[in-house]
Amino acid sequence: MENQLSILSESLDKKLQVLQEIQEYNTRQEEAFKQEQADLESFDDAMEEKERLIEKLTQLDEGFEALFERVSAELKDRREQYAPQIQKLQEKVKQVMDLSVSIQAQEARNKKLVEDYFAKARNGLKQNRQNSRAAYDYYKNMSGSNYASSQYMDSKQ
Repeated sequence: MENQLSILSESLDKKLQVLQEIQEYNTRQEEAFKQEQADLESFDDAMEEKERLIEKLTQLDEGFEALFERVSAELKDRREQYAPQIQKLQEKVKQVMDLSVSIQAQEARNKKLVEDYFAKARNGLKQNRQNSRAAYDYYKNMSGSNYASSQYMDSKQ
């Protein structure tokens, strides 16, 4: 049982490490969009690394849950005997949960930054289209291609 509790603890340590790495990549993504000109390549690189880390985190979760299911019955029966180890595991689970909440908040902020960036870019494109259209209409008017026939005008001199 001591060995299994040690494995659970190590699994939680690895989860904390992976979550901290995800948090670092979230910070990089935030920095990529806070610049005057967004660094989309840096953002994409961070996104790919986060995908890899999330897969690793999922594997750690599955392993932890499988092992915990096997030892949970014995832990309930001998709760007092393993109280210090259980306490440490609970503290680590709390750290994992706190870090997860922090990451979710970062993700929400980053999503807002990305949405704002693309809304701004979309508005810029719209403005450019309007400017191009106005320039084209001006050119047509000045070149006479938009000339109205004078068939209804009095041609007396």
